[in-house]
Amino acid sequence: MSNLALKLTDIHRTFNKGKPNEVLVLDGVSMTLDPGEVVALVAPSGAGKSTLLHIAGLLDTVDSGTIEIGGKLASGQSDRKRTRMRRNSIGFIYQFHHLLPEFSAVENITLPQRAAGVPKAEAQDRANDLLDKVGLSHRLTHRPGELSGGEQQRVAFCRALANGPSVLLADEPTGNLDPETSDRVFETLLDLVRETGLSALIATHNLDLAARMDRVLTLSQGRLE
Repeated sequence: MSNLALKLTDIHRTFNKGKPNEVLVLDGVSMTLDPGEVVALVAPSGAGKSTLLHIAGLLDTVDSGTIEIGGKLASGQSDRKRTRMRRNSIGFIYQFHHLLPEFSAVENITLPQRAAGVPKAEAQDRANDLLDKVGLSHRLTHRPGELSGGEQQRVAFCRALANGPSVLLADEPTGNLDPETSDRVFETLLDLVRETGLSALIATHNLDLAARMDRVLTLSQGRLE
């Protein structure tokens, strides 16, 4: 096995397999993500980038091919092992923040840590530290409804990093924000990723944002270019 943060080899994924409306989404996709590398994934809507991210994040299965996370084989493992690998090694950010509305910013970041068995005081300290890194130390006790769109997404960034993953997967993380806020929030995300030494695969339609990353992968007709 490799020491790569993420390695996908010859991934095939078809929806409605064997039916008249069968759709081949991924056709032999292979890619690698080095430790500390930030890679853009660019694709038109419906091209399969969300499917690729879900497969890389062990949220979806493949028809064939292999997935390695941190040099460990993830594909073909039991649901329990996949869940453990996902919880310990992978962070997710989506276009919409999906924060729990009844909990404060710090509580939203504490909860995934507590679910992973982290003591309450330690989880709160890490949540406070992460919020400070993204400039939200003054918003610790605010609930999502009391935060701006950019602030909500920054809290979501912190939640994704709460359990110290080695790989971050982001699906249009600034897609719901206006251009000015998107630019500012994306810069915060890049700073946070680079400061923590994470590897990141970030799907985006924004070619200007993609150009700020280490390299760009384009998904077209089920294949990466």
